[in-house]
Amino acid sequence: MNSSRPPAQGIDRRALLRGAAGVTAALGLAAAATVGSAGRASAYGWSRTLQQGVSGSDVVELQIRVGGWAASSAQKTYIAWDGDFGPATDAAVRRFQSAYGLTADGVVGPQTQSVLNGLESSDGSTAHFDWSEFYSHDGSGFSGGKVGSATVKENVRRLMYKLEAVRKKAGGSAITINSGFRSTSYNASIGGASNSMHCYGVAADIVVSGHSTLQTYKIAETCGFSGLEAYTHSWQHVDSRVQYPSYGSGSWWWESGVV
Repeated sequence: MNSSRPPAQGIDRRALLRGAAGVTAALGLAAAATVGSAGRASAYGWSRTLQQGVSGSDVVELQIRVGGWAASSAQKTYIAWDGDFGPATDAAVRRFQSAYGLTADGVVGPQTQSVLNGLESSDGSTAHFDWSEFYSHDGSGFSGGKVGSATVKENVRRLMYKLEAVRKKAGGSAITINSGFRSTSYNASIGGASNSMHCYGVAADIVVSGHSTLQTYKIAETCGFSGLEAYTHSWQHVDSRVQYPSYGSGSWWWESGVV
């Protein structure tokens, strides 16, 4: 359980969806703890149409991008980054397609791939989130955490895609990041839990414009987040702890239960 958080220090959201450009290269199946941080100068190179039954590193990338579409209602489930295009990934793709006005057939062809790439940014972040919004507030960037800075950056990228889903489900409302990654020293200075998911880059405290914390909590219940702090605060804590069992917090934690 994460401890109390500092006052809001969010950065203004991007005003417009940026065009399809750049993202980190396709990840291998073991990428969660080892990937690097370099972005690419062009959109992700989907080399084939993806659909249920296929597998590979491109499926891992797809699963990262549709991870926030894990459920249609409050459900303790998530999209595994296992590279196997199974029923759960198929259902998430269909929800994503429906939300973006595409034919919801579960087939990830050129049209769906184009929309997925439209959520990229040339520096490897996503359309509505900047890396700097998730930097530790002590000025250490992505350094000084419980894992290396390259791993933190990749963890943050995966978190960004889930937050893109929160934003879309909230009607495109801007999201302020009160707290993203925390160095261990900064986390200790504000009284954070010793094994806070913030220290790995897999957590964020957010405020969704025009939405109460309860409303945000309800949206997050559909987005594959396994850590949700109570909605009685002025922010909503979200994290993906169950997808990172090596970080030592492999149990679901929805503090306010299923709402």
